[in-house]
Amino acid sequence: MKISHKYLVETIVFISYVLFAMAWVGGAASMPQIMASMEINSLASASFISGMVTIAKIVGTFGAAWIALKFGLKYAFFIASLFVTIGLLTPFAQNYEILLLSRFLMGLGGAFMIVYFNPIVMHYFPVEERPVINGLNAVAFNVGTGIVLWKMNAINQLTGDWKTSLAIFSLASIFFTAAWLLVKLDPEENSQKTTETKEDTYSYLDGLKDKFNWIYGLTYSGLLAFYICLFTFYPKAGISHSKWVIGFGIIGTLAGIIYSKKVQQRIPVIRWSGAIIVLTIIGVSFSTTIWLQTLSAVVLGFFIFFPITALVSIPHELPKMTGQRITVVFSLFYSISYLFSTVILWLFGKLVDMNSGDYTASFILISIVSITFFVGSFFLPETRVKVVEEDLCAE
Repeated sequence: MKISHKYLVETIVFISYVLFAMAWVGGAASMPQIMASMEINSLASASFISGMVTIAKIVGTFGAAWIALKFGLKYAFFIASLFVTIGLLTPFAQNYEILLLSRFLMGLGGAFMIVYFNPIVMHYFPVEERPVINGLNAVAFNVGTGIVLWKMNAINQLTGDWKTSLAIFSLASIFFTAAWLLVKLDPEENSQKTTETKEDTYSYLDGLKDKFNWIYGLTYSGLLAFYICLFTFYPKAGISHSKWVIGFGIIGTLAGIIYSKKVQQRIPVIRWSGAIIVLTIIGVSFSTTIWLQTLSAVVLGFFIFFPITALVSIPHELPKMTGQRITVVFSLFYSISYLFSTVILWLFGKLVDMNSGDYTASFILISIVSITFFVGSFFLPETRVKVVEEDLCAE
């Protein structure tokens, strides 16, 4: 039995990443119990786990393209899925080293997966369908995170305890990893090929020389830095609005899919969403009124994800895009943005320490950095100008 139907393949990809998010965020939410079970009370140890997670994301996203070129896209995604299933060790880790290894390898698998979304979508779907599929993949992590944030206690009650819940998430990942082996992914038989008859080689060196990749990665980097800060530092500052951002992020993504189907141009939605994002980050960070802070979080969540479908569609719509090139493009996109975010997170924490626990300077920093999404929109190419012009002429 071979799985070749594009929507069935997309279902496997989507659920695989939802399950990764559930295991990942579920493990983070259960970290106090995990550390307590091993009698580890060191905050430094907990911080080191977070640091290794960041390293996994940087290394994973940068190395993902190499693995795809080495083993082929099908087995590259299989390797990513295998790494995700190693999360099964997390709830049963007997020592700190095993816990660290399980979290690192699971994070590595998730980093690989997010890069492989795009060549898989390019392989199975024609250009006109890609915005919808890219949008769905963009919301997968939020779906998994939302399930854990809102329903983890109910899931634990149903399964008996947090260990069983985390184990079930990983066991489900094993099932979908096995299902992926049945997927038929043969470039020679791809019915959704681009107009290119021969894929041009596009190496890491080519990608690093391509200014588009730097603009693309840096555009997203400020927004990513804030998003990570929201879950890492904001609760410590007494601002716990992540559930509102996640919930309305799902709504924003779905709205963005519909918008991107109806409105062909990509840059305008990125630009004005970027402006709203900066204003609402200021509202979340500095407002002293609860209702205004919550409203800012709701609007922020919506507009963080509303333009993502347009953003991830841009490389798909560039001229002469190939499967090899798009893998390198998204590999660099995520590694550049995660590397920049890591530096910003360090500066954020450093400013808090330098100001004796006061977050004001750090909030100013993250508000300024978040402007990269808005500024980047002035340098990104508009990929659908010709389509708009042709439609106007037809009218």
